[in-house]
Amino acid sequence: MLNYIKTFCNDEDGAVTVDWVVLTAAVVGLGIAVAGSIQSGAEEMAKDIKTELETNTVQGNANLDQQ
Repeated sequence: MLNYIKTFCNDEDGAVTVDWVVLTAAVVGLGIAVAGSIQSGAEEMAKDIKTELETNTVQGNANLDQQ
């Protein structure tokens, strides 16, 4: 029984798992923070693009019909 306790105390597999969980949580948190910080700018840019597309017209090439 004492041997099992020593083996359990010396096993470091769980520590590696905890490290990966903490690292993954940090990456996810950073991604959420970046998405939140650029959200308003992206929405504003999308509105500008929509306005440009709605107000401008495409001018065709008259020479294409003659060929």
